[in-house]
Amino acid sequence: MRLATCSSDKTIKIFEVDGENHKLVETLKGHDGPVWQVAWAHPKFGVILASCSYDGKALIWKEENGVWSNIAEHGVHQASVNSVSWAPSEYGAVLLCTSSDGKASVVEFMEDGSQKTMVFQAHAIGANAGSWAPPHKDNIKERRLVTGGCDNLVKIWKLDPQVNNYVEEAVLAGHTDWVRDVAWSSSLLSKSYIASASQDRTVLIWTNDTVGGKSPWKKQLLTEEKFPDVCWRASWSLSGNVLAISGGDNKVTLWKENLLGKWESAGEVDQ
Repeated sequence: MRLATCSSDKTIKIFEVDGENHKLVETLKGHDGPVWQVAWAHPKFGVILASCSYDGKALIWKEENGVWSNIAEHGVHQASVNSVSWAPSEYGAVLLCTSSDGKASVVEFMEDGSQKTMVFQAHAIGANAGSWAPPHKDNIKERRLVTGGCDNLVKIWKLDPQVNNYVEEAVLAGHTDWVRDVAWSSSLLSKSYIASASQDRTVLIWTNDTVGGKSPWKKQLLTEEKFPDVCWRASWSLSGNVLAISGGDNKVTLWKENLLGKWESAGEVDQ
């Protein structure tokens, strides 16, 4: 198993993990600023990693025969690129980036090495995070994503083939400070779930009674009590029913929905 980490020292480190043992196998250098996030592509595209940095770029790295190389650069943003998120593999090798310039971009990496890019103004001020909706089994072309920004808003976007770009479908207001992360549950349950984590020390769960997200979104606080510190990241389990939240208190807490639709603590991740 492999683990990738990134750091404000401008590097990305790749580890081989075997049980409790981990061995550093490579240090990737290519960014000119702190590296904020890394994301593995689906294995069907090979061993590929995306990274984003304060330097305004997203870089694509590939490993072949044990050798890592930088195979592509995405440099359309005018400020820090804060998140990278690969689309569901059914869409191809497609990457979503969000930036402090307020824009989001979607870049498709074609097999011939070329790139197709869409850029759209996502938030009035910086865009901090983005996440893809799972593909709709009845309509694979219906692509949606969610972004969170420094305007305290969560926004839903839908690909409009007529304008060949993403258009705003819904604006979800509920936070009182920057939205630091958004996560769309990848599970095709009976409804859609989005978690948003904020500087305001709360996490909101947005639900939509249709899987495609076509009815109005409802919001619910994950927990009535505020978290002890900033909520930085939200991440769903592969099954889509357990949510992990990490915060400024250096803790990772787990949450699960009960049969009454309320969210309950499911423990903490031990460091």
